[in-house]
Amino acid sequence: MSQSIAPVLTDQQVDDSPTLTFEEYRVYQGELDVQYELYKGKLIPMPTATVLHIKICEYLVYKLQRYLAAHNLDLVVKTGLGVRTDEDKSRIPDVVVCTQSLLEQAAARSGAGILDFDEKPLLVVEVVSEDRRADYVIKRGEYELANVPEYCIVDPKSGKQKIRLLALIEGEDGYNQTDFFPGEDMVSVVFPDLVLSVDEILNPPLVEELVKAEQAQLQKAERLAAKLRELGVDPDSV
Repeated sequence: MSQSIAPVLTDQQVDDSPTLTFEEYRVYQGELDVQYELYKGKLIPMPTATVLHIKICEYLVYKLQRYLAAHNLDLVVKTGLGVRTDEDKSRIPDVVVCTQSLLEQAAARSGAGILDFDEKPLLVVEVVSEDRRADYVIKRGEYELANVPEYCIVDPKSGKQKIRLLALIEGEDGYNQTDFFPGEDMVSVVFPDLVLSVDEILNPPLVEELVKAEQAQLQKAERLAAKLRELGVDPDSV
């Protein structure tokens, strides 16, 4: 999620907010229902997401979960999972893909669920909101320095709609950048068989409707299997 970053201070302003270590941040208890990122030791409250922002994240989780299941990968897709990017910086991407073992390591520690330096996610996704510079510049730099293999920026803003994919390519320094626009398909580098419609990501259907359609197909298949059995035909042999 795009977050506001540390404020630019004028000569008359003094930033007197507390500076926290990473360990203090990990166990910090702030306002109820408010999540905070850590930027240069400062707490950055996360803004409330728009409905479109929520729909995009839910759709990506839905598609990624089914991709991982179809390929029998021991990976998980999570929202709300933190990623430490520096000594005094920690982000909460909109979507994170990591191994099950890394998630279990994070779960075994007290405090907030955050992947530490040596616990790299395979993919992080940020949906751009108000602070565009945070996602396009600041977080890009953090994820790149933290060696996150793939960083996906989803930009739904009218007139600027696109998906920017930043990936670490063997033999190259830093992120390799590819932009995907409406009418195109986005192809992941880390998951090369993962091909998603840019139009559907930017204007996603409700996940609840997708689940209903899945259930309808399953029920149809079950009725067909039952009919075949009545006719003495093994459905698994067809």
